[in-house]
Amino acid sequence: MNKSERHQQILKLIREGEISTQEQLASLLKSRGIETTQVTLSRDVRELGLVKTAQGYAEIGGTTPRFLSMAREFMTSAVAAQNLVVVKTSPGHAMSLAIALDTEEWPNVLGTIAGDDTIFVAMADAAKAREFAEELQRPVFGHATS
Repeated sequence: MNKSERHQQILKLIREGEISTQEQLASLLKSRGIETTQVTLSRDVRELGLVKTAQGYAEIGGTTPRFLSMAREFMTSAVAAQNLVVVKTSPGHAMSLAIALDTEEWPNVLGTIAGDDTIFVAMADAAKAREFAEELQRPVFGHATS
């Protein structure tokens, strides 16, 4: 089975029911005769733009950039600290949000490190970090606060 066919099966599975872990997804794929490694499955999830929600993996729809869409739902605060921006999220969503930020190649974002509910965003300098934190705190991000 090629990558495209595997991607189609993954999308079909998440549309059919709640899948909350990659292990569960791998098991369901195996039951359909699709053997995959955890590394391949992680890459597939990232390439498909899937996010982990309270209801399990889901697709981000529409034309809104993935990072903005996810930030509206999962980000709780953003604070500049020197050339870093510390972004707090609801538990379990920092990694997905960091991947979306890295994928979209935002200007002046050098890279991210994510834990469970915290992301460190490395910026070019302290001024860029302040600007980015302020942008994240604007009302368009819903419940975000500093």
